[in-house]
Amino acid sequence: MQSLLPLLAALAGYLIGSLSFAVIVSRVMGLDDPRSYGSGNPGATNVLRSGNKAAAILTLLFDALKGYVPVLLVALFGAPYGLGEGTAALVGLAAFVGHLWPVFFGFKGGKGVATAAGVILALNPWLGAATLLTWIIIAAFFRYSSLAAIVAALFAPFYQLLIWGGGPAAIAVAVMGLLLIWRHSANIQKLLKGTESKIGRKAPAGGAAKR
Repeated sequence: MQSLLPLLAALAGYLIGSLSFAVIVSRVMGLDDPRSYGSGNPGATNVLRSGNKAAAILTLLFDALKGYVPVLLVALFGAPYGLGEGTAALVGLAAFVGHLWPVFFGFKGGKGVATAAGVILALNPWLGAATLLTWIIIAAFFRYSSLAAIVAALFAPFYQLLIWGGGPAAIAVAVMGLLLIWRHSANIQKLLKGTESKIGRKAPAGGAAKR
């Protein structure tokens, strides 16, 4: 039974990650489904296009927490059950995958930036801080959330390898980084064409311009 615990923990992480808080928060607050306007992405950046900053902040917070909490629980309580760093990394990766392909929402999820940040903060707080700082600097200078996410995703695995070395955490961070960049492929094309939306740009009424 104990040999199944890492898989069960990963399954729990995936199910937690499958909670699409962009959709949940929007429903609770009486807003349009974020999949129906703007980029169509169920994430905090797109929720911000609704014009409701509180909803965007709550989405960002809960999406980060669903990556952070499962990993933290394994780190705090997993040792007596033989769950170590490898399981923590697996659970974090599973939560991230749950956000991308949520079982509760037709396997159509977001891009995973906030959830990945939560996972990284739990695995290695200093790496999380460095990655978050990278995102903030790029976002502040260029005002593109997608560009900030792509640059942070590129840098995070190198920070981990150069400063803290390899191991399960490095593998999880690298896989999340590759998936994040892949999920932003459409944004990369828009950035190259100069048509990408900047942070805080409100979506047209009725979701007419789904990008």
